[in-house]
Amino acid sequence: MAAKESTMLALGTSAPDFSLSDFNGTLHSLNDFKHAKGLVVAFICCHCPFVQHIRHEFARFAREYQAKGMAVIAIAPNDLQAYPQDGPAGMKQEALMLGYSFPYLLDATQSVAKAYQAACTPDIYLFDGAQKLFYRGQFDASRPRNAIPVSGADLRSAADALLSGKPAPADQRPSIGCSIKWVPGNEPGYAY
Repeated sequence: MAAKESTMLALGTSAPDFSLSDFNGTLHSLNDFKHAKGLVVAFICCHCPFVQHIRHEFARFAREYQAKGMAVIAIAPNDLQAYPQDGPAGMKQEALMLGYSFPYLLDATQSVAKAYQAACTPDIYLFDGAQKLFYRGQFDASRPRNAIPVSGADLRSAADALLSGKPAPADQRPSIGCSIKWVPGNEPGYAY
């Protein structure tokens, strides 16, 4: 299992715009979330063992923080020719199985993943109410092969700080996961 770290986009960066469909074909855009107290954007996919490791707790996190006024979305960025299980049918099955309460969007062109400089799954971003980057990095320190329980501690700490008006956490560690599976010839120009 080859692991890749997130690129750690600069804090304060404005959330890149997007307009993507979920697995049912419903269109969602960044503007839909402009009134939220914060916005979590998570690049995930169905087949990645790192995502599979955290997905139950991530679903729980989403339900908890949506109740506090935060918006949560997930985006599937992988090459669907090479990984068809990461497409709409697999996304729908995963969302139903785990009770995802958030939009799960398909980035078929991978343009949104590039705009966010996403590098791995999971790759997690937290934007404030003005849609400026407040936190980016790991969900927590748990990994598929370590004994640390999955808690979402890092993202929870950042979300709590944001909601209570405190500064962004100084210690932000990169997310680690499976490299995004880029369509051949569509690899990003940024270092990832």
